[in-house]
Amino acid sequence: MKVSPGGALDDKAFREHPDAVRLAAAGLPNQDVSVAPTRTPWGTWEPLTPSQVSQLFAAAGAPWWLAGGYAIELAVGRRFREHADVDVLLLRRDQLIAQHVLAGWEWWAADPPGRLRRWLPGETLPAAVRDIWCRPTADQPWRIQLMLDEASGEEWVSCRNPGLRQPISSLGRTSEEGFPYLAPEIQLFYKAKTPRAKDDADFAAVLPLLNTRQRQWLVKAITETYGTRHWLTRLTSDARH
Repeated sequence: MKVSPGGALDDKAFREHPDAVRLAAAGLPNQDVSVAPTRTPWGTWEPLTPSQVSQLFAAAGAPWWLAGGYAIELAVGRRFREHADVDVLLLRRDQLIAQHVLAGWEWWAADPPGRLRRWLPGETLPAAVRDIWCRPTADQPWRIQLMLDEASGEEWVSCRNPGLRQPISSLGRTSEEGFPYLAPEIQLFYKAKTPRAKDDADFAAVLPLLNTRQRQWLVKAITETYGTRHWLTRLTSDARH
């Protein structure tokens, strides 16, 4: 694929893709793709399903978690909105495992954020790069967004606030289907920076399921990192009842 000097993808990225998209390079059946294409300035997105992601990462050999809106839905236990992409969280120290899991794919790093450039085989990405877009081949849509976060020893360290730490072993949960996903309070913390309508929907859906410890952690994390956010009123008022 050609990239302009400014880093944006050329007009070829904007062409329409058929609904039955080839997934042969990923070894996955195309009938599992149920999300309508989403067009972006960097090309079309048709994300894999959580099931397909789980198939690819089953032999990763390092911890990984479904993140974003799918993490919230897995915590809630039901589908309640559409998804423009699918996020997979990896620890930065394990980033090269993704190149083995997605061998033969194209990997493009957001470096700096807002531009995409190729992630070279064996390259260790700098700390400023936190997102990687992945697709099986140049003529297919984007399928997976990788997200990198920090760790120190056996602890997760938030890239937005190094003071926020948790044991890596408690960072996620496992769904009934066996899909690992990011704990809802941690996912909400990331969404709380600049909540959009879909983030408010995620918050409202999972809030009744958060226990006192999760709410207290989230209130502290939001307050220390972002200051005042409108979610804090619901988190603290609901906890008093």
